[in-house]
Amino acid sequence: QVQLVESGGGLVQPGGSLRLSCAASGFTFSNYAIDWVRQAPGKGLEWVSAINTGGGSTNYADSVKGRFTISRDNAKNTLYLQMNSLKPEDTAVYYCNAWSRRDGYWGQGTQVTVSS
Repeated sequence: QVQLVESGGGLVQPGGSLRLSCAASGFTFSNYAIDWVRQAPGKGLEWVSAINTGGGSTNYADSVKGRFTISRDNAKNTLYLQMNSLKPEDTAVYYCNAWSRRDGYWGQGTQVTVSS
């Protein structure tokens, strides 16, 4: 069955770093572009970053540009989000979303809390 499992979240102090992972199974990972999307407490979904199927094209929201780096390893069916210089406003549940022209899948999310 299709699964996207995020991991790597946690509590970190402002200025710190975290690396999120999204492990995929049950579908052809390399055929799907993937986004990271987050939801802060009491707010709607916010798109964070995207990467194309081959990993050669990436995009970032202005709020994270220069601090976050998205990457993927198609041999390991895994997506990553390296988050540096974290700010309290980065606190949210982070989701990976794999999508193609035909369908899409969501993970269950991982909590990131940035607080001193």
